Amino acid sequence: MAQAQAQAPHPPLEGAQLVIGTIAVSLAVFMNVLDTSIANVSIPSISGDLGVSSDQGTWVITSFAVANAISVPLTGWLTERVGQVRLFMASIILFVISSWMCGLAPTLPFLLASRVLQGAVAGPMIPLSQTLLLASYPRAKAPMALSMWAMTTLIAPVAGPILGGWISDNISWPWIFYVNIPVGAIAAIATWTIFRNRDSVIKKAPIDGVGLGLLILWVGSLQVMLDKGKDLDWFSSTTIVVLALVAVISLAFFIVWELTAEHPVVDLSLFSRRNFTSGTIALSIGYGLYFGNLVLLPLWLQTDIGYTATEAGLVMAPVGVFAVLLSPITGKVLPRTDPRYIATLSFLVFALCFWMRSRYTTGVDTYSLLLPTLIQGIGMAGFFIPLVSITLSGLPGNRIPAASGLSNFVRIMCGGIGTSIFQTAWDHRTIMHHAQLAEQASAYNPVFDQSIRQMGAAGFSQPQAYGLFNTMATQQAAQLGVNDLFFVSAGIFVALIALIWMAKPERAGGDAGAAAAAAH
Repeated sequence: MAQAQAQAPHPPLEGAQLVIGTIAVSLAVFMNVLDTSIANVSIPSISGDLGVSSDQGTWVITSFAVANAISVPLTGWLTERVGQVRLFMASIILFVISSWMCGLAPTLPFLLASRVLQGAVAGPMIPLSQTLLLASYPRAKAPMALSMWAMTTLIAPVAGPILGGWISDNISWPWIFYVNIPVGAIAAIATWTIFRNRDSVIKKAPIDGVGLGLLILWVGSLQVMLDKGKDLDWFSSTTIVVLALVAVISLAFFIVWELTAEHPVVDLSLFSRRNFTSGTIALSIGYGLYFGNLVLLPLWLQTDIGYTATEAGLVMAPVGVFAVLLSPITGKVLPRTDPRYIATLSFLVFALCFWMRSRYTTGVDTYSLLLPTLIQGIGMAGFFIPLVSITLSGLPGNRIPAASGLSNFVRIMCGGIGTSIFQTAWDHRTIMHHAQLAEQASAYNPVFDQSIRQMGAAGFSQPQAYGLFNTMATQQAAQLGVNDLFFVSAGIFVALIALIWMAKPERAGGDAGAAAAAAH
């Protein structure tokens, strides 16, 4: 009898319960996503306070990313053993405790251990937030649920560096972790109040120890390789080569094992579904481009244009304007239209923004920086919602947690890969452009010779004039390198549109609605 009740579908939430439930889940997601970027600008402060080098301090980011990447795809398996609501509650509470431990950390090893715990418990939070929201809304309003979720997921990475920089400059670095405590406490209380009687049925499936071990091995190796590749000069380093080999070999064994295991820890059979595969790949590559550029633009502004960390963060802030205003509208329109149209428009807007940025010069003004960022918010409003609805389209409710976890795992991994590729590609393109510009530094080049003479007439010695030319060439080379990456990003977004149209989402009352109906 109890099991029959547990398996019975839960009715949608209504009124105040729906509002409180949505806020609770959104707060948890915001807190989670914020922590993926808030520590980035605080590494110098953390390293100095703990008496370690900046290179050692970057493990604060790496440790969280590795643990998080490993735990996300385990969401479906953990949900079956623990239950959706219990697992979500445990994630929030343990996230708050680990945040408190991070703030109190007296040494780097203690801080890294706390960050590993924080990243591990954060993994199931985002996939389960999608599942709980979809199950809480009526079928017709399921796209609105996704729009609420998308706003927090998109705004948090932008808010993280701004908030982290301000806290580090004006208070102290432990508070970048302490801010999670009141937010998490409110989210936990509200979640338990609304969802405690809406848990999913628990199944005691056997533990896939081999699959879990292989997952930890290949994801951990790949994540460390991506995070440390640039510092170690990639494949010229024995460490990076070993990590790459371990990642590739263990991934191959993992795929074979999971496809043949009776109780796999990750359900790779989901990739046999066209909608899931097309939606996940388009979403993940698009997110990788977005996140790579999200790191590249502020870095370029700080290193070459003279912006402070806070100023660079504020340049990114306008992206939230249209994202917040238009996401609810996207949620209302989605049930009445094909999500592929909205996703296509979103990718075209992203392509336009990156094309506009590819035309930047070293004398770029504030208006030129802010306009593409503002327009990008339009694309972001139609980015997550239709692609998630395509990905989950046609899935039965019991497979949504596993599908959401696997999709988010691929997206997060692509975000890390995008960041590493963009930083490395920028270095390589900058070096190439600098070499081309340096070829002009010849006495046989009348323009260069005249420039050196003018500098001499202005009081510069010849070594000073050459030094000034090199500085200008370095800045220009970095600018050209950034422009190359922006232009390539625009082209890839256009190419991804073909992938969107490979999907064939179901049209029964809206794709997200179909997923929501299946969820309850």
